[in-house]
Amino acid sequence: MPTVSVGRDRLFAALGETYTQEEFEELCFKFGIELDDVTTEKAIIRKEKHLDEEGAEAGDEDEEVIYKIEVAANRYDLLCLEGIARALRIFIEKEANPLYTVSDVSSKSILKMHVKPEALPPQEINFVPLKQVKNFRADDLLEYYKSDMKLKKFLHIIEDSPVYPVIYDSNRTVLSLPPIINGAHSAINLRTRNVFIECTATDLTKAKIVLNTMVTMFSEYCEKKFEVEPVEVVYSDGKSMICPDLSVTRMEVPLSEIIDPIGISLDVSEVVALLNKMQLEAAHSSLATGDFNIVVSVPPTRSDILHARDVMEDVAIAYGYNNIPKSKPKCMTTGGRQPLNRFSDKVRAEVARAGYMEVLTWVLCSHEENFSMLRRKDDGDKAVIIANPRSADFEVVRTSLMSCLLKTLKHNIDHPRPIKIFEVGDVVVLDGDRDVGASNNRRLAALYCNVSSGFEEILGLVERIMKVVRAPHIKVPDNYLKPSDEPEYFPNRQCGIIFNGKQIGNFGIVHPEVLKKFGIPDPCSFMEIDIQSLL
Repeated sequence: MPTVSVGRDRLFAALGETYTQEEFEELCFKFGIELDDVTTEKAIIRKEKHLDEEGAEAGDEDEEVIYKIEVAANRYDLLCLEGIARALRIFIEKEANPLYTVSDVSSKSILKMHVKPEALPPQEINFVPLKQVKNFRADDLLEYYKSDMKLKKFLHIIEDSPVYPVIYDSNRTVLSLPPIINGAHSAINLRTRNVFIECTATDLTKAKIVLNTMVTMFSEYCEKKFEVEPVEVVYSDGKSMICPDLSVTRMEVPLSEIIDPIGISLDVSEVVALLNKMQLEAAHSSLATGDFNIVVSVPPTRSDILHARDVMEDVAIAYGYNNIPKSKPKCMTTGGRQPLNRFSDKVRAEVARAGYMEVLTWVLCSHEENFSMLRRKDDGDKAVIIANPRSADFEVVRTSLMSCLLKTLKHNIDHPRPIKIFEVGDVVVLDGDRDVGASNNRRLAALYCNVSSGFEEILGLVERIMKVVRAPHIKVPDNYLKPSDEPEYFPNRQCGIIFNGKQIGNFGIVHPEVLKKFGIPDPCSFMEIDIQSLL
């Protein structure tokens, strides 16, 4: 889950009310977010540099208090102070849902952005980048940023291309070299009053979501609150579109599909009121059968609302999870748990006893994360490809747990060393023998990160799993390890795990190129086992 750092006093000022830490934690819980940590800016810096508290200086206690708030991964509108404060004000009914609008600008006055089909060779692009005073040629600039921890992860998008995208103003001054850096010419300062927001991406749907999020957050400071000026994007084929599109999306959801899964009894007016607290403008309509539909207007800030179940979830949050009566699930069949699930819990318990923390990650990932970032080639006969992915982040069904754990590590890289995480979850591979063309496979994966690789740690975990967690009647031979040559691991520092004559897993030191692509600075060891084979 992403964590957003905001100044406590600024947040309380935006909320129009001061809370004790306990009161604010309770408010966060009711809204479905969490106050993860309370710190200061200097303490955050010390943590990032892995310094102990002895480095604290006198006067640190007078610093601004920083609240680190954990929000849901799909709530992009909560990734800034403005979004959190606005959502909480509406939740506690201090403010009504805003109406985001695009001002009416004549075709002669509207700002236009012309998109041309050909980019430019890097040798022809020269400008002073943001926070620099020196003029750089584009190819020299990319070389310069290879040592920048934040920007280097974006270089691969264009560095191998013979031409680079570039945004100029009408005076032929560089505004931006997407997706790397803006120009110093377009830098914002405290005197800036007119802000031009441009968004570039490799996925149009994602770009529109990001643009709407940025615009709606900025709109709070517009001369006419929540009203922004449009931009016409004109393409070389004569087509054009007006950005941003701040129109609402309307959904009709039967009342029963909202309250029945939650297990509560509410009338339509109560459901409407709860949805309004969650920034979803709602009304109701009557059906000939005597039932009701809830008509929901989804604002441009709520890109996470895609299905009736999302509406139901917001009602459950606003109603209060603690207020939902406990009940036993209705079982339509008799019998106990599946053996694989019981065995998976046994594996989880054993790995947790070894000091590893369990994580739960998405089953879908990008094609790049599943293959090229792991130095693997896509042979076309293994991965299930999503036909119409909503974004580039969810293009394929994972065939390994490795990229998921590496991404989790990246987002928690400032935690104290060692970092020990694991996951027991399914991967999916193409399978012509199945009627659906694919099959699930339950895997165990564990990742160890420290200032040294920790190969012996992972080896010890593998030995423990193979000799203790296996089914009692299965005997594991002494020679179940053999050298392997998998591209994601360091050469000669890896092994395959053999069981009943076939390889069921592998482990080793993660290849430095893989760590670099995921933005991980420290060495890591990793293991992955098909635990179904041990059942």
